[in-house]
Amino acid sequence: MIRIAAVGDIHMGTESQGVLRPAFETLPECADVLLLAGDLTRHGTPEEARVVAREIQDLAVPVVAVLGNHDHHHERPEEVTAILEDVGAQVLEGRGTVVACGDERIGVAGTKGFGGGFVGRSADEFGEPLMKEFVRYTRRCADALRTSLEQLEEQGCDVRVALTHYSPVPETLAGEPLEIYPFLGSYLLAEAIDTAGADLAVHGHAHAGTENGMTSGGVRVRNVAQPVIGRAFHLYHLHAREPITAGASGASGERSG
Repeated sequence: MIRIAAVGDIHMGTESQGVLRPAFETLPECADVLLLAGDLTRHGTPEEARVVAREIQDLAVPVVAVLGNHDHHHERPEEVTAILEDVGAQVLEGRGTVVACGDERIGVAGTKGFGGGFVGRSADEFGEPLMKEFVRYTRRCADALRTSLEQLEEQGCDVRVALTHYSPVPETLAGEPLEIYPFLGSYLLAEAIDTAGADLAVHGHAHAGTENGMTSGGVRVRNVAQPVIGRAFHLYHLHAREPITAGASGASGERSG
């Protein structure tokens, strides 16, 4: 059994030091890896990033993260990334990583992702150059996610997880105003996940959303934004399996942390 702890949207400010550390220190008892689904800071400043870094420094489990829109606000994502990686976290954008869990291997493919909406109510690459670039940026994120998941399958990972900030499905946005769905995620992310295959997809961003969703290909999607899960992290138990076909899902057994 592979145990994955996940949380997003912790939005740490300079006064937040120590808020999550006590809970994070219990992770070795219940989890094999901690996934952070973006919006780790409030405004994306290096000072806030250092607060997050001290919360996760020297944890006895690996930490894998993606950034969120708040982490880009001050337009210094490279600095935020470097500060987190200096304490041992792996910050993914358009790539994957493999985490060892005893004899088993957890593959995590990560991207922030972006918006655009969902089938039947989505933006497309038409009209002004700014609109075309909006959709093309999301497509690039989705393409990189698909490629990363495929590479993890080739590496023989026992489970594969898609880690994003923006949502791949509308189901986990239920509770948010319908008018802002296009700014909360994109169906292109779900298409990438279903094409490459995964055991679980984890995202944040939708504070007023709901936890549970699923892609059309059957991959379980979980919104782990802290306002949704209401705790320091949530736990997901995955069974190691033989390589799966694209779109199949092996995620099972969930409980809170």
